[in-house]
Amino acid sequence: MSNHKIFDMSVASVYPLYLKKIEKKGRTKEELDQVITWLTGYDALSLDEQLKKETSFRDFFEEAPEFNENAKLIKGVICGYRVEEIEDSLMQKIRYLDKLVDELAKGKKIEKVLRS
Repeated sequence: MSNHKIFDMSVASVYPLYLKKIEKKGRTKEELDQVITWLTGYDALSLDEQLKKETSFRDFFEEAPEFNENAKLIKGVICGYRVEEIEDSLMQKIRYLDKLVDELAKGKKIEKVLRS
């Protein structure tokens, strides 16, 4: 597995950027948290703890209680790469999260973002 800089960045350092992106489009922190908990299996309390601990992306996804099996339904391009074709599993999980945040910011209904 390669070692990208983002693997060791804290989720807490990127979370405000996600929040700013979606709030500009009229979405809420609750919706962002719902997307993250859907993907990772963290509940609101454990997500908050991970952010306070400034957990790295690597540890955040490795410690995720239950990565959602429907994540494989997330398709499309993010940062110039098709998320379904990313070979590094950690990078793919990070890009899945990026893709969900993008979809939320683009105004998709939460049911569609969560692949319901």
